[in-house]
Amino acid sequence: MDNFDLKPDTKKFNLKSLIWNVLTVVAVLGVCFVAFFLLTIYVNPHTPLNPFPPAVLPTLYETNTPTATLVLILREATWTPTLTLTPLPTRTTAPTWTLLPQLVTQSVTPVPSDTVPAPGSTGTATPMPATAQITYVASTGVHPDLNCKWFGVGGKVLGADGKPVLFMEIQLGGTLNGKAINYVILSGNATAYGPSGFEQVLSDHPIATTQALWIQLLDNTAKPLTNKIYFDTYSTCTQNLVMVVFTRNR
Repeated sequence: MDNFDLKPDTKKFNLKSLIWNVLTVVAVLGVCFVAFFLLTIYVNPHTPLNPFPPAVLPTLYETNTPTATLVLILREATWTPTLTLTPLPTRTTAPTWTLLPQLVTQSVTPVPSDTVPAPGSTGTATPMPATAQITYVASTGVHPDLNCKWFGVGGKVLGADGKPVLFMEIQLGGTLNGKAINYVILSGNATAYGPSGFEQVLSDHPIATTQALWIQLLDNTAKPLTNKIYFDTYSTCTQNLVMVVFTRNR
Protein backbone atom coordinates (compact mmCIF):
# COMPACT_ATOMS: atom_id res chain seq x y z
CA MET A 1 0.00 0.00 0.00
CA ASP A 2 2.96 2.30 0.43
CA ASN A 3 3.56 2.27 -3.32
CA PHE A 4 0.25 3.96 -4.14
CA ASP A 5 -0.28 7.67 -3.81
CA LEU A 6 -3.90 8.58 -3.09
CA LYS A 7 -4.70 11.97 -4.55
CA PRO A 8 -8.00 13.68 -3.79
CA ASP A 9 -10.39 14.12 -6.72
CA THR A 10 -10.67 17.72 -7.81
CA LYS A 11 -13.75 18.92 -9.63
CA LYS A 12 -13.15 21.30 -12.45
CA PHE A 13 -15.15 24.50 -12.49
CA ASN A 14 -17.59 24.28 -15.46
CA LEU A 15 -18.14 27.84 -16.59
CA LYS A 16 -20.36 26.78 -19.48
CA SER A 17 -22.83 24.98 -17.21
CA LEU A 18 -22.98 27.98 -14.91
CA ILE A 19 -23.82 30.30 -17.81
CA TRP A 20 -26.60 28.02 -19.02
CA ASN A 21 -28.03 27.76 -15.49
CA VAL A 22 -28.07 31.54 -15.15
CA LEU A 23 -29.72 31.95 -18.56
CA THR A 24 -32.35 29.37 -17.60
CA VAL A 25 -33.20 31.25 -14.40
CA VAL A 26 -33.41 34.54 -16.32
CA ALA A 27 -35.68 32.96 -18.94
CA VAL A 28 -38.02 31.54 -16.27
CA LEU A 29 -38.18 34.92 -14.50
CA GLY A 30 -38.84 36.62 -17.83
CA VAL A 31 -41.72 34.26 -18.60
CA CYS A 32 -43.21 34.88 -15.13
CA PHE A 33 -42.90 38.66 -15.61
CA VAL A 34 -44.56 38.56 -19.04
CA ALA A 35 -47.37 36.36 -17.65
CA PHE A 36 -47.91 38.79 -14.73
CA PHE A 37 -47.82 41.77 -17.14
CA LEU A 38 -50.42 40.23 -19.48
CA LEU A 39 -52.64 39.06 -16.60
CA THR A 40 -52.59 42.55 -15.05
CA ILE A 41 -53.67 44.15 -18.35
CA TYR A 42 -56.37 41.50 -18.83
CA VAL A 43 -57.85 42.03 -15.35
CA ASN A 44 -57.60 45.84 -15.47
CA PRO A 45 -57.30 47.29 -19.01
CA HIS A 46 -56.98 50.81 -17.48
CA THR A 47 -53.79 49.92 -15.56
CA PRO A 48 -50.80 52.24 -16.20
CA LEU A 49 -48.91 49.18 -17.45
CA ASN A 50 -51.18 48.97 -20.50
CA PRO A 51 -49.56 50.93 -23.37
CA PHE A 52 -52.87 50.94 -25.27
CA PRO A 53 -55.62 51.47 -22.67
CA PRO A 54 -59.25 51.56 -23.92
CA ALA A 55 -61.04 54.87 -24.26
CA VAL A 56 -62.72 56.13 -21.10
CA LEU A 57 -66.49 56.07 -21.47
CA PRO A 58 -68.65 58.71 -19.79
CA THR A 59 -70.30 57.44 -16.62
CA LEU A 60 -73.62 58.39 -15.16
CA TYR A 61 -74.02 59.86 -11.75
CA GLU A 62 -74.58 56.86 -9.55
CA THR A 63 -77.83 56.77 -7.62
CA ASN A 64 -80.15 54.12 -6.40
CA THR A 65 -81.22 52.50 -9.65
CA PRO A 66 -84.69 50.91 -9.68
CA THR A 67 -84.97 47.27 -10.65
CA ALA A 68 -88.52 47.36 -11.93
CA THR A 69 -89.13 47.70 -15.65
CA LEU A 70 -92.75 48.82 -15.41
CA VAL A 71 -93.33 52.22 -17.04
CA LEU A 72 -96.05 54.33 -15.47
CA ILE A 73 -98.06 56.15 -18.13
CA LEU A 74 -100.48 58.82 -17.01
CA ARG A 75 -103.31 59.84 -19.30
CA GLU A 76 -105.75 62.62 -18.79
CA ALA A 77 -109.30 61.51 -18.12
CA THR A 78 -111.92 62.40 -20.68
CA TRP A 79 -114.75 62.76 -18.17
CA THR A 80 -115.47 65.16 -15.30
CA PRO A 81 -115.31 63.55 -11.84
CA THR A 82 -117.85 64.22 -9.14
CA LEU A 83 -115.53 63.33 -6.29
CA THR A 84 -114.68 66.26 -4.01
CA LEU A 85 -111.51 66.02 -1.92
CA THR A 86 -110.86 68.03 1.23
CA PRO A 87 -107.39 69.65 1.41
CA LEU A 88 -105.06 68.86 4.28
CA PRO A 89 -105.67 70.89 7.47
CA THR A 90 -102.18 72.42 7.31
CA ARG A 91 -102.69 73.83 3.84
CA THR A 92 -103.79 77.45 3.59
CA THR A 93 -104.75 77.13 -0.08
CA ALA A 94 -106.79 74.23 -1.41
CA PRO A 95 -105.04 72.47 -4.34
CA THR A 96 -106.69 71.86 -7.67
CA TRP A 97 -107.38 68.16 -8.14
CA THR A 98 -107.67 66.21 -11.37
CA LEU A 99 -108.88 62.59 -11.36
CA LEU A 100 -106.69 60.28 -13.44
CA PRO A 101 -107.34 56.58 -14.10
CA GLN A 102 -106.73 54.74 -10.79
CA LEU A 103 -104.89 57.78 -9.40
CA VAL A 104 -105.77 61.20 -8.02
CA THR A 105 -102.87 63.62 -8.57
CA GLN A 106 -102.23 67.31 -8.13
CA SER A 107 -101.00 69.26 -11.14
CA VAL A 108 -98.61 72.16 -10.53
CA THR A 109 -97.93 74.79 -13.20
CA PRO A 110 -94.84 76.82 -12.12
CA VAL A 111 -95.51 79.92 -14.20
CA PRO A 112 -93.58 82.40 -11.98
CA SER A 113 -90.45 80.24 -11.90
CA ASP A 114 -90.38 79.67 -15.67
CA THR A 115 -89.97 83.31 -16.70
CA VAL A 116 -87.06 85.72 -16.28
CA PRO A 117 -86.55 89.34 -17.41
CA ALA A 118 -85.02 89.62 -20.85
CA PRO A 119 -81.42 90.96 -20.91
CA GLY A 120 -81.33 94.75 -21.22
CA SER A 121 -85.04 95.15 -20.55
CA THR A 122 -87.00 96.38 -17.52
CA GLY A 123 -89.76 94.18 -16.19
CA THR A 124 -90.21 92.19 -19.41
CA ALA A 125 -90.66 88.46 -18.79
CA THR A 126 -88.99 86.02 -21.17
CA PRO A 127 -90.00 82.34 -21.09
CA MET A 128 -87.34 79.89 -19.95
CA PRO A 129 -86.25 77.22 -22.46
CA ALA A 130 -88.15 74.48 -20.59
CA THR A 131 -91.25 73.95 -18.46
CA ALA A 132 -92.14 71.38 -15.81
CA GLN A 133 -95.33 69.53 -14.93
CA ILE A 134 -95.52 68.04 -11.43
CA THR A 135 -97.97 65.34 -10.34
CA TYR A 136 -98.20 63.10 -7.27
CA VAL A 137 -98.73 59.36 -7.62
CA ALA A 138 -98.20 56.13 -5.69
CA SER A 139 -94.69 54.72 -5.98
CA THR A 140 -96.06 51.17 -6.35
CA GLY A 141 -96.34 51.78 -10.09
CA VAL A 142 -92.53 51.89 -10.27
CA HIS A 143 -91.56 50.02 -7.08
CA PRO A 144 -94.36 47.48 -6.47
CA ASP A 145 -92.22 45.49 -4.01
CA LEU A 146 -91.70 48.43 -1.60
CA ASN A 147 -95.37 49.33 -1.05
CA CYS A 148 -95.34 52.53 1.08
CA LYS A 149 -91.74 52.15 2.29
CA TRP A 150 -90.48 54.63 -0.30
CA PHE A 151 -90.50 58.40 -0.88
CA GLY A 152 -88.76 60.33 -3.64
CA VAL A 153 -88.81 62.27 -6.89
CA GLY A 154 -88.81 60.80 -10.40
CA GLY A 155 -89.70 61.75 -13.93
CA LYS A 156 -88.23 62.32 -17.38
CA VAL A 157 -86.92 64.99 -19.76
CA LEU A 158 -88.45 65.53 -23.21
CA GLY A 159 -87.39 67.70 -26.10
CA ALA A 160 -89.53 70.14 -28.03
CA ASP A 161 -90.38 67.26 -30.39
CA GLY A 162 -91.52 65.07 -27.50
CA LYS A 163 -88.51 62.74 -27.77
CA PRO A 164 -86.39 61.75 -24.75
CA VAL A 165 -83.34 63.92 -23.97
CA LEU A 166 -80.48 62.14 -22.18
CA PHE A 167 -77.65 63.41 -19.94
CA MET A 168 -79.46 66.57 -18.80
CA GLU A 169 -78.73 67.70 -15.23
CA ILE A 170 -81.55 67.84 -12.69
CA GLN A 171 -80.81 69.62 -9.42
CA LEU A 172 -82.93 68.75 -6.39
CA GLY A 173 -82.48 70.76 -3.23
CA GLY A 174 -84.14 72.33 -0.23
CA THR A 175 -84.82 71.21 3.34
CA LEU A 176 -86.17 67.84 4.48
CA ASN A 177 -86.65 66.91 8.14
CA GLY A 178 -84.67 69.99 9.13
CA LYS A 179 -81.65 69.03 7.02
CA ALA A 180 -80.45 70.68 3.82
CA ILE A 181 -80.30 68.41 0.77
CA ASN A 182 -78.70 68.93 -2.63
CA TYR A 183 -78.65 66.27 -5.35
CA VAL A 184 -77.52 66.33 -8.97
CA ILE A 185 -79.20 63.71 -11.17
CA LEU A 186 -78.73 62.87 -14.87
CA SER A 187 -81.63 62.10 -17.16
CA GLY A 188 -81.37 58.51 -18.30
CA ASN A 189 -80.36 57.00 -14.94
CA ALA A 190 -83.83 55.49 -14.29
CA THR A 191 -85.30 53.92 -17.42
CA ALA A 192 -88.39 52.74 -15.51
CA TYR A 193 -89.74 56.24 -16.25
CA GLY A 194 -88.67 56.13 -19.91
CA PRO A 195 -85.36 56.37 -21.83
CA SER A 196 -84.69 59.80 -20.32
CA GLY A 197 -86.04 58.95 -16.88
CA PHE A 198 -84.47 60.06 -13.60
CA GLU A 199 -85.08 59.30 -9.94
CA GLN A 200 -83.86 60.33 -6.48
CA VAL A 201 -84.87 58.50 -3.29
CA LEU A 202 -85.48 60.84 -0.34
CA SER A 203 -86.69 58.54 2.44
CA ASP A 204 -88.14 55.11 3.27
CA HIS A 205 -91.51 56.62 4.18
CA PRO A 206 -93.65 59.54 2.89
CA ILE A 207 -92.99 62.97 4.42
CA ALA A 208 -95.25 66.04 4.19
CA THR A 209 -93.58 69.37 3.38
CA THR A 210 -94.81 72.75 2.14
CA GLN A 211 -92.68 74.53 -0.46
CA ALA A 212 -89.52 73.24 1.26
CA LEU A 213 -88.08 71.40 -1.75
CA TRP A 214 -87.22 72.64 -5.23
CA ILE A 215 -86.15 71.14 -8.53
CA GLN A 216 -84.39 72.70 -11.53
CA LEU A 217 -83.40 71.52 -15.03
CA LEU A 218 -79.98 72.36 -16.51
CA ASP A 219 -78.40 71.41 -19.81
CA ASN A 220 -75.19 69.40 -20.10
CA THR A 221 -73.15 72.60 -19.70
CA ALA A 222 -74.87 73.46 -16.37
CA LYS A 223 -76.88 76.27 -17.98
CA PRO A 224 -80.32 76.62 -16.27
CA LEU A 225 -83.26 75.71 -18.48
CA THR A 226 -85.78 76.44 -15.69
CA ASN A 227 -85.62 78.42 -12.51
CA LYS A 228 -85.94 76.67 -9.13
CA ILE A 229 -89.44 75.18 -8.97
CA TYR A 230 -90.70 74.73 -5.40
CA PHE A 231 -93.24 71.99 -4.68
CA ASP A 232 -95.08 70.31 -1.79
CA THR A 233 -94.91 66.69 -0.66
CA TYR A 234 -97.46 64.54 1.17
CA SER A 235 -97.43 61.86 3.87
CA THR A 236 -99.95 59.59 2.12
CA CYS A 237 -98.95 56.36 0.39
CA THR A 238 -100.89 57.33 -2.74
CA GLN A 239 -98.77 60.48 -3.23
CA ASN A 240 -95.29 59.39 -2.15
CA LEU A 241 -93.81 59.74 -5.65
CA VAL A 242 -93.37 63.31 -6.94
CA MET A 243 -93.54 62.90 -10.73
CA VAL A 244 -91.80 65.71 -12.68
CA VAL A 245 -91.88 65.87 -16.50
CA PHE A 246 -89.58 68.51 -18.00
CA THR A 247 -90.32 69.59 -21.59
CA ARG A 248 -88.08 71.84 -23.64
CA ASN A 249 -89.99 74.41 -25.69
CA ARG A 250 -87.00 75.40 -27.82
